Amino acid sequence: MFLADCQARLAFDLMTNTWNAVVVWSLRHGPRRPGRLREEIGGISVKVLTETLRRLEFNGLVARRAYAEAPPRVEYELTDLGRSLLGPIEAFGEWAFHHADEVMAAQDRYEPAP
Repeated sequence: MFLADCQARLAFDLMTNTWNAVVVWSLRHGPRRPGRLREEIGGISVKVLTETLRRLEFNGLVARRAYAEAPPRVEYELTDLGRSLLGPIEAFGEWAFHHADEVMAAQDRYEPAP
């Protein structure tokens, strides 16, 4: 069972938000400023990126570093815990690479019951 306090459910909840995995993967090469993250990711609004970074920080996957400069500068980087997700994200991406066509074909064939 996947009860509310189940550890597997916690992991699934973290990864079911599309942007969580995308942002974690985008941070794999080191710290990034939000603007650079948006450029690298593409298709993510400032609001959604900010919400995602806060959620990842809340869960201990990302660390935020603010610099006392004018204008203010902020960078985000993966924590050790965040880096531990890179392997599972990569494995999931490999699965998608090998099976995406099958999934899309199944979606095309699907006919809902009347």
